[in-house]
Amino acid sequence: MGLLVDGVWHDRWYDTKSNDGAFKRSAAQFRNWITQDGSAGPSGKAGFAAESGRYHLYVSHACPWAHRTLIFRELKGLTDHIQVSVVHPDMLDKGWTFQTDDHGATGDPLFGFDHAHQIYTRADPSYSGRVTVPILWDKAQQTIVSNESSEIIRMFNSAFDRVTGNSDDYWPEPMRDEIEEVNARIYSNVNNGVYKCGFATSQQAYDAAVGPLFDTLNWLEERLANNRYLMGDRVTEADWRLFTTLIRFDPVYHLHFKCNRKRLIDYPNLWAFTREMYQWPGIAQTVNMNHTVRHYHYSHDSINPHRIIPANPTLDYMQPHGRDQRPAA
Repeated sequence: MGLLVDGVWHDRWYDTKSNDGAFKRSAAQFRNWITQDGSAGPSGKAGFAAESGRYHLYVSHACPWAHRTLIFRELKGLTDHIQVSVVHPDMLDKGWTFQTDDHGATGDPLFGFDHAHQIYTRADPSYSGRVTVPILWDKAQQTIVSNESSEIIRMFNSAFDRVTGNSDDYWPEPMRDEIEEVNARIYSNVNNGVYKCGFATSQQAYDAAVGPLFDTLNWLEERLANNRYLMGDRVTEADWRLFTTLIRFDPVYHLHFKCNRKRLIDYPNLWAFTREMYQWPGIAQTVNMNHTVRHYHYSHDSINPHRIIPANPTLDYMQPHGRDQRPAA
């Protein structure tokens, strides 16, 4: 997604590449937490209290990490409390831009900036590092709260409950250890695994990534044969973290990232699971496949140098999924 070094824009490679051609994802740098009373969270500093209208979320519809935050904004009734800006799908020589389009890119209503990297240097003029989405902005302190999606969804899960009256819990305390174990395998081998395949620059690196990816998909297929959701009969954050990769698998990752041993639709349980999650109230409106397909194929000229947008098959996510009546969160 590019790097800022001493205020100068450099290389738009997503993250870093090791000497063996393997894709390495670097860590987010803004790690503050919104809490109900503004006390400090697990990392960062205090001072970010949950208040309606105070925070602004910057996302890309193409990005599965940003998609997580849009989903939790819907699930937790935060659409009237946290405004959203959507970047343009094309990420070129200056990274994510605030150019508008007819498919959902909104521009930047807060500052009228042209590029997402300006948000980072607005928060910290000396910022050096990756420029990524999502970005959770605090209008009161004029700074970035967090750019780590896994932590933003946990803030949304509980911090605003008194504001919204929504107490649905997708990270229930008795299940946290098991959720963390499942998340860890899914993150390494599936969420990030598709990127390890797609951005590998050696056969060795690709081979090392594609095996664990499909081993884990097979494991998930078996798990969903015996469980309604990943944790059993209750939907949790683990399901939503998996969903944002699965919804992109056949339209993008199967072809573009060479994740082509099997398609998602070749897994009966995973395909039904994906359709059910898509049909969950409010979720379909968080999916923008126009932006998703356009971004990956047009922006990654190291993979697709002629920027040909493929004629993908039409997938019917509204097809009946044949699963039981949905339980409460």
